[in-house]
Amino acid sequence: MATPEKKVKQNVVSVLTELNAYYFYPATGGYGRSGIPDIVACLDGRFIGIECKAGNKEPTPLQARELQAVKDAGGIAIYYSEPAMDKNYLREIISNGGGNWQGQESEHEEN
Repeated sequence: MATPEKKVKQNVVSVLTELNAYYFYPATGGYGRSGIPDIVACLDGRFIGIECKAGNKEPTPLQARELQAVKDAGGIAIYYSEPAMDKNYLREIISNGGGNWQGQESEHEEN
């Protein structure tokens, strides 16, 4: 049985696949950086980092730091949470190329 967060990640991957994006799940295995986004993608030459959450969970401070680093480097930083957000919202922010990470608090519309 899939965990709630795994279902969220599957929904993100379905949108990335639909958009024909390259993506992968980074695995640190104790050797990499802590807090890196759950999914790293590239679409039309744009680097995308996506942190996935289920329910009303927010990114941890380490995850927030990494999303901010992606944004500061010119990439698209996305915090995606279900059920507060949906696949149409995700598709829109990826396609628009702006992301939604605004710092410690993400800016998103409640659906």
